[in-house]
Amino acid sequence: MIQTTSINEVIVHLDNIIEWSKKQNSRIGYFATLYRSMTIAVQKGIANNSFKDGKRMERLDTIFANRYLQAWYAYVNKQTYSNAWRSTFSACDNGNLVVLQHLLLGINTHINLDLGIAAAETCPGDKIHDLREDFEKINDVIASLMQTVQDNLSKVWWPLKMLTKISNNRHEAVLNFSIDSARKASWANAVALAVVQGDANKNYITMMDNTVVRIGNRIMDPGLAMGFVLQQVRRMEDKNVTNIIGLLK
Repeated sequence: MIQTTSINEVIVHLDNIIEWSKKQNSRIGYFATLYRSMTIAVQKGIANNSFKDGKRMERLDTIFANRYLQAWYAYVNKQTYSNAWRSTFSACDNGNLVVLQHLLLGINTHINLDLGIAAAETCPGDKIHDLREDFEKINDVIASLMQTVQDNLSKVWWPLKMLTKISNNRHEAVLNFSIDSARKASWANAVALAVVQGDANKNYITMMDNTVVRIGNRIMDPGLAMGFVLQQVRRMEDKNVTNIIGLLK
């Protein structure tokens, strides 16, 4: 079991997952690489006093990260963990998905499931409301880095530019996955989990888990029109995991 207590420890474990992914030629390394960039961005924000409460933000960040790290450890060691992460990691064996789909599957699970749980654990009860400003900033970091990744990949694989057009150039990331909507849902979940206890808390998390799986299924199978575009992208993508990880850094 992995249990970090600092952002530096989180980065070390993410580096380990990335190296493992290279050796195993596993697409799990795609989201791990993006997540490493997110973590470093949050770390810099704390150092620059960008958050209302830096110490609280580091605690939230480590609780948040531990959920991902523990899910990966459970996956590798064939242990029980959330349905959403099991689905996300299993999808990495699907050679028909493009890089952007793997990234969005990771973001979907981490925002829509893990972030709300981590926020409620960091600030239980009425304390949750004081967290909102910093909670929003974490989501801003995720959204900005995701857009940067999309722009960088579009320079290499031009069909990716069409995905933005299909999503009407609004706040949606490609494939009609909206980080803005995920942010709102995650905050609502955090507020609910901060006050719900016992079996009700567990049942609520189970409901969240199942919802995230359904969203993930739509990311993997976005429909005929988008599926056709994604096929063209997939044909042009580099099939080497190590090379892709290099592009994502």
